[in-house]
Amino acid sequence: MYKLEQVKYDDQVILTTDQLAEFYGTNVDNIKQNFSRNQNKFVEGKHYYLLKGAQLKGFKSQVTNCYLPINKFASQLYLWTKRGASRHAKMLGTDRAWDVYDELEENYFNPKTQQRLPQSPTEMLKLAIDSTLETADKVEKLTTRMDDLEQNASIDPGEYNYLSKRISSEVQNYVVSHHMTLNQKQRSQLYKDVNRGVKEVTGVKTRSQLRKKDFDVVDRYLMNWTPSPATLMIIEQLDDEAKGQERLF
Repeated sequence: MYKLEQVKYDDQVILTTDQLAEFYGTNVDNIKQNFSRNQNKFVEGKHYYLLKGAQLKGFKSQVTNCYLPINKFASQLYLWTKRGASRHAKMLGTDRAWDVYDELEENYFNPKTQQRLPQSPTEMLKLAIDSTLETADKVEKLTTRMDDLEQNASIDPGEYNYLSKRISSEVQNYVVSHHMTLNQKQRSQLYKDVNRGVKEVTGVKTRSQLRKKDFDVVDRYLMNWTPSPATLMIIEQLDDEAKGQERLF
């Protein structure tokens, strides 16, 4: 319906007040009145531009060769952006205003460029190759995303129970292999040491936050786990405390 040459200001496609009034089936005074009554709902630079002085003069010279209804004696000029035109259509609330706005949006603010069909076998081949590469790229990205989602999914109960048993087993193996006799407090220090290491190598705060990608990391860590010197020193101190208390009795 409206075959208009796009006119831009500050890299935004714009329409004048006269154009809005004509397209929406109203008059300029009505557009101005709507704006005056609802000025707080319009933001300059987003919904409109107000040109005066040198800015107005420069714009007039810019659109000299365009069909644009501008009063050459006007001291100021409002230019409405896509959002501003939409806001006016909403305020007018008529079917015509909305129908015209939809058509302006499709054919003026966001016109679709018509794609040229391939003219030769070479162009057809290039188009086919480009399409294949684009599809392959999309598939690769989708696969990567799916892998990432899978790896970041929470660890399932079976894997969690396996790791819990592995931790208990490693603690018990260490105690037996070092011929240690530990009370509950001392043994708890070993569990704290293991869990602290699990959190450090996986970056989680609690074991319940482990993800699928953490399973192999934790499994490798447990294969090489030994208590830290600090933990062994604490166990030794607890042993001294226990012996001291026995002597008191």
